[in-house]
Amino acid sequence: MTAETSQTLDRGLRVLKLLADTDHGLTVTELSNKLGVNRTVVYRLLATLEQHALVRRDLGGRARVGLGVLRLGRQVHPLVREAALPALRSLAEDIGATAHLTLVDGAEALAVAVVEPTWTDYHVAYRAGFRHPLDRGAAGRAILAARQSVLAEPGYTLTHGELEAGASGAAAPLIGVTGVEGSVGVVMLSDSVPERVGQRVVDAAREVADALR
Repeated sequence: MTAETSQTLDRGLRVLKLLADTDHGLTVTELSNKLGVNRTVVYRLLATLEQHALVRRDLGGRARVGLGVLRLGRQVHPLVREAALPALRSLAEDIGATAHLTLVDGAEALAVAVVEPTWTDYHVAYRAGFRHPLDRGAAGRAILAARQSVLAEPGYTLTHGELEAGASGAAAPLIGVTGVEGSVGVVMLSDSVPERVGQRVVDAAREVADALR
């Protein structure tokens, strides 16, 4: 630290870097130990960063990077969407269902990229910007399952009728993308999801994760 720098800002930036380097978030105690400061200082830093949506805390108290980080750079969000589109297009065309990339935004799931199939007679209308609770719908449930490490092989979540009557969904979480928590999935008008779709969604999530690294 020099006379021209801010200790508080420096600590806040270090908090963001520490959180960006973990997929599971950090507790106040863990941050306190890593920063070498007391818990009160960490609480104040997190509260300030939360006000700007740069940090969010889950129900268990673990702090994670917030989507406000994406909003700092106007081109970051489009770049995330652009990176995911090839895998989403392939998924939508292969399955014949609407494919989407969903990210966590606070306590909600936010669809940031959506691709509809070109060859089907009908499909579910699903738009970028659509929000829903994390505990409803395949996209959000896949993210929650990844947090709790309860996803069984091959690593996807299935739902039916939770967001739209008559629609089924399949989603798989993004794994290994530092600072990004989300899922890739499809939604279709059917009573159930065909068996092959689950693994196809897992493969697409892996492709998107690779593109975002």
